[in-house]
Amino acid sequence: MSQKPHVAIVIPARLCSTRLPEKMLADLAGKPLVVHTYQQALKAKLADEVVIATDDRKITDAVLPFGCKVILSPKTLKTGSDRVAFVAKSLRADVIVNLQGDEPLIHPKMIDQAIAPLLQKHSPACATLIKPFQEHALLSNPSVVKVVVDRHGFALYFSRSAIPYHRHQSERPIYYKHIGIYAYQRETLLAFRRLRPSPLEKLEGLEQLRLLENGYRIYCVRTTMESQAVDTPEDLEAVRQHLQQKL
Repeated sequence: MSQKPHVAIVIPARLCSTRLPEKMLADLAGKPLVVHTYQQALKAKLADEVVIATDDRKITDAVLPFGCKVILSPKTLKTGSDRVAFVAKSLRADVIVNLQGDEPLIHPKMIDQAIAPLLQKHSPACATLIKPFQEHALLSNPSVVKVVVDRHGFALYFSRSAIPYHRHQSERPIYYKHIGIYAYQRETLLAFRRLRPSPLEKLEGLEQLRLLENGYRIYCVRTTMESQAVDTPEDLEAVRQHLQQKL
């Protein structure tokens, strides 16, 4: 492209969540949790716009007073990626970033790291972030997704299990944690929504496997930064304490 592609960050925000009901509206320093994520996304240097994609007017009413751009999407959409793809159709963006709404501490540089590969001349269909494990105790935690990559940095497989398997104790593999932010080429994201859930995706409960099983390549950017997703009441309290320390 002769000019910089237009980049949009779409933040899927579903009202109902299994482990922490209505977590997107949880109060953090006087703002709903998802508003913190939105405001961090606005700081990304490579993005041109940010929008929240929600399935409920309760979230819309909560975020509008903070100046957030928000689009209502159907409740029938099953995944966050489906919600992002639905909203992307109404945007003129060439590159669309799927940033989870429960990432109030996401560093803007991490968002830029995911976007950067898609702005290159020979750009991948999709990019995401990975980080070497610091706490090996988390390898057995199925909530922490692991990934193995090829020698060029493209994902070979994502799993909730510890991969690769450490057969020879004399060798010490590097284990990578997957950080769930994705940057898509527009056509890749829209194609993703047309694909049916794949066997490995359903087995592992990981949407990104749908792309791999259909021949799409996901480039993995190594980062040294960390974020804190909010999945449990304990996560929420940890983020709340972090923000209070900054005040």
